[in-house]
Amino acid sequence: MESYGGELKAWRTRRRMSQLELALSAGVSARHVSFLETGRARPSRGMVLRLAERLGVPRADRNRMLNAAGLAPAYAERPLSAEDMAPVRAAVDWMLTRHAPWPAFALDRAWRLTALNGPAERIFGAVGLAAGQGLAEALAGNPALRAAVENLEEVVAHVVARLRTESAGLGGDPALEAAIAALEAAGPPPAPDAPGLRPAFVPTRLRLGGTTLSLLSTVAQFGAAEDVALADLRIELMFPADEATADTLRALAAEDAAAPA
Repeated sequence: MESYGGELKAWRTRRRMSQLELALSAGVSARHVSFLETGRARPSRGMVLRLAERLGVPRADRNRMLNAAGLAPAYAERPLSAEDMAPVRAAVDWMLTRHAPWPAFALDRAWRLTALNGPAERIFGAVGLAAGQGLAEALAGNPALRAAVENLEEVVAHVVARLRTESAGLGGDPALEAAIAALEAAGPPPAPDAPGLRPAFVPTRLRLGGTTLSLLSTVAQFGAAEDVALADLRIELMFPADEATADTLRALAAEDAAAPA
């Protein structure tokens, strides 16, 4: 295990902060930060958490810093099935269910699908994807999904950009970095930038049977989350990017409603 001083220095370096900048933001002396990094001083629990907060360290890594300092972790990592996560399960279910007939799904830190509403199950099921599987991994290595995405080049470029941002925020997440490498290796390479202004958004165009769905998405997260897993949970709500897609999704919902139970 890395020493606390090594962990602190590594995160300070990732965030491109000097010892003085970190010290000023945390209300301590640069000398104290230096002593913590070299092991000449031992941090209190409050100091570990204060410096981690200033450095934007994710909760799982704050626990690791506490452990490295010989202190107990501060954040639990509960499964959604845990009893005290019942309000979270209810909130996720409420958002996913009421978003129909538009597709919606939840992703964990590693971009694994953790929950899907009916429309999302229909769309992803058509290419062999279900809860528990990795969306970024599938985009790199699932031939059916890659063939269904008409604008694969644009979608891959945007997913890679998102993964890079998320990995950087986590201080370099191995799973996300592996997903980036897989997507870049799978191609296609990004097209050269066209002149002029970029569009307001880039939809995902998915072929479903003989129809193309054009979808844009928003991402929601839980505010004030103190649990490790909950802080990383994201809910992706997709919306039709054109009226033809809206009509198709409404028709599919009507078919599902009319089908015998």
